Amino acid sequence: MSVSICQVGYQTPPSQVPLGLVQLVAGGKKLFAAELKRVQQYAVDVTLDPDTAHPALILSDDGKQVYHIDVRKNLPDNPERFSPCPCVLGEQSSSSGRFYFEVQVKGKTDWTLGVARDSIKRKGVIPLRPQDGFWTVILKNGNEYKACTEYSVPLCLHPGPEKVGVFVDYEEGLVSFYDVGAAALFIYLFFSFFLGGG
Repeated sequence: MSVSICQVGYQTPPSQVPLGLVQLVAGGKKLFAAELKRVQQYAVDVTLDPDTAHPALILSDDGKQVYHIDVRKNLPDNPERFSPCPCVLGEQSSSSGRFYFEVQVKGKTDWTLGVARDSIKRKGVIPLRPQDGFWTVILKNGNEYKACTEYSVPLCLHPGPEKVGVFVDYEEGLVSFYDVGAAALFIYLFFSFFLGGG
C-alpha cells in the first residue's frame, strides 16, 4: 500500500469495533492525546513520487510538498501517472505492520489525503472510497470536510485542522486520522478488512 497525497465514524457495526477503541472514544481528550503519542512512534518519512504525479501537480525539490497549478505540464503518460484525477502517491509503500505520517494543511482550501492500495486505478474517473482502494478524508471549498466512504460522511471540524496525522495498522485493519494540533482530536476511523489485498 502506498501513502497518498491525497466526529468519530465507523464503517462497521459497533459490535465489531475493537474494545480498546470504544474505551478510547469514551475516555475523552486525555486518552486521545495518549493515543496520538502512541501512534506517532510509528512515524515514517514520506517522499512524493514524481512518476505518479498528475501533470497539474508540482512537487517541491525535496518531494515533501505538492502544489496544484492551472496549466498541465507536458509529461509522459506512463501507467503509474494519475490522469485526469489530480493525485500523487508516496514513494514508500508497506504491506504489513504499522505506520504514521503527518501532512501540513494549514491555509489550504482544498485537499485530499490518506492511503491507497498499490493496485489502485490511475486513469479515468477514480472513486475515492475503500472498495476502490482509497481511505481518505477531504476538504472542499474551504469548509466542507468529509470522509470518503461508499457514501461521503460529513465531518464537523471547526476550526479545521492545521496538521493531519494518518495512522495505518495492518494487524487491526484500520486507518485513523487525527487533528494533530487540537490536542489529538480524532477526525475519522476506517475499520476494514481490506489491507491485505493487493
